[in-house]
Amino acid sequence: MTASSMRAIVIARPGAPEVLELRTVPRPAPRDREVLVRVRAAGVNRADLLQREGRYPAPPGFPADIPGLEFAGEVEALGPAASRWKTGDRVLGLTGGGAYAGSVLAHEDTLARIPAALDFASAAAIPEAFITAHDALAQAEMRAGDLVLVHAVGSGVGLAAVQLVRALGGVPYGTARRESKLAAARACGMEAGAVMSASLAELAPAVATWTNGHGVRIVLDLLGGAYTGASVAVLAPRGCLMLIGTLAGGRTDLPLGAVLRGRLTIRGTALRARPLDEKIAVTRAFEREVLPRFERGELRATIDGVFPIAEAAAAHERMASNEGAGKLVLIVSE
Repeated sequence: MTASSMRAIVIARPGAPEVLELRTVPRPAPRDREVLVRVRAAGVNRADLLQREGRYPAPPGFPADIPGLEFAGEVEALGPAASRWKTGDRVLGLTGGGAYAGSVLAHEDTLARIPAALDFASAAAIPEAFITAHDALAQAEMRAGDLVLVHAVGSGVGLAAVQLVRALGGVPYGTARRESKLAAARACGMEAGAVMSASLAELAPAVATWTNGHGVRIVLDLLGGAYTGASVAVLAPRGCLMLIGTLAGGRTDLPLGAVLRGRLTIRGTALRARPLDEKIAVTRAFEREVLPRFERGELRATIDGVFPIAEAAAAHERMASNEGAGKLVLIVSE
């Protein structure tokens, strides 16, 4: 390995996990206000699996064949106009791709300082889950006392959302397909949860019991499909459904009468394709409002498994199995 090269996981061709190959590739150089970060650990996300399969290409300007949306590491070089950080600073952040590598480029304002108490693996498990959940709750204008339902509550974003709702004075509820995922969410502060069958017949009775028939004010829907339509029936008047993912399908049967009568808000949100100024804004809000809570021990990263970078395929297999709860992390360099 030389100063101009690095190890990276490369998608050799679209396909199953075995198409991920550890290769030596050129190390990028920072320009303008970019920062080159030596990646110590990278989080694994559903988007990485979709990119590997050829179903979710990286945004323009990011590596097409190196996955990875979140990372933690140390600043190793600065672009000529970058001034916010210095070499050696411990930082975490989001990127449009390329984090499964020895180094990654990021705009200086999309980085945040790693809390002193966190190691790199824990720090890498934070950005995508907590920024996504925090931004969704902010868009829904969550207030203290709100009842919030989180679908796929055992996922990285789900467990982050449960903790944030509690920290902000709300009451979190959740659904999952396995009891083990509900157990993980209870450990993070979930008030109550229910295992869902394919029909989702359990949803409305469960929410009615939890809320004395009033419904929840916010639903964080990480699944889409039938979950979106079914969630409309459990929202309180003037409630808000935040659609964050479509793992359960890209279409739903939406009861429009209930939306009208309830004066409901349905809003979609995604981070990866947002323009730079919006990514900077959500990162600054996260840095200001969320990171201090890690310093105080109010929030924690929930890690399901840690893999060396050479075993990225095994990490993808673990995520695809849906058996875990929380985040998967790749150790890129010690």
